[in-house]
Amino acid sequence: MKPLKKGATYEDLRDVPDHYVAEMFDGELYASPRPAVPHARAATVLTAKLSDPFDRSGPGGWVLLVEPELHFGNDVLVPDLAGWRRERVPKLPADAFMTLAPDWICEVVSPSTESIDRGKKLRIYAREGIAHAWLLDPLRQTLEVLSLESGKWTELDTHEGTMIVRVPPFDAIELELGALWI
Repeated sequence: MKPLKKGATYEDLRDVPDHYVAEMFDGELYASPRPAVPHARAATVLTAKLSDPFDRSGPGGWVLLVEPELHFGNDVLVPDLAGWRRERVPKLPADAFMTLAPDWICEVVSPSTESIDRGKKLRIYAREGIAHAWLLDPLRQTLEVLSLESGKWTELDTHEGTMIVRVPPFDAIELELGALWI
């Protein structure tokens, strides 16, 4: 994936047509098409599985958002899912974006965005101190679980197929991976 423009501004990002996901890393503008059905399905099911127990009831304590626009200096990122511990976000801002780094992100990996997700985005997430990252790949049927330790990503585990897993920071519940791939 190559940048559309170097030295881009937020106005350049806003000019990208709505059927693309626009992001900026290090002043470079990127646009990727909306995700394919397996990607959308995995993100939708994961959101449903986590929302009820963590955002609304159960162990609770989280605010979860789908595709939030995150502004970190000149970088604008759109993770597939992000979560903030509720004590850090007692009230959501009225803005169209968040400047407070989440505590957890999940990128649903697509062939067209994998190098960006694993490279530029993880680097920025580490710089911003995001403690947990998941890389979910619906085509390979894998979930990679990463933890930020001393400013670097450490792979805690990779789960495959239809396993039932407990994964930090949401390890209070079991997550059936097979439900994400159908």
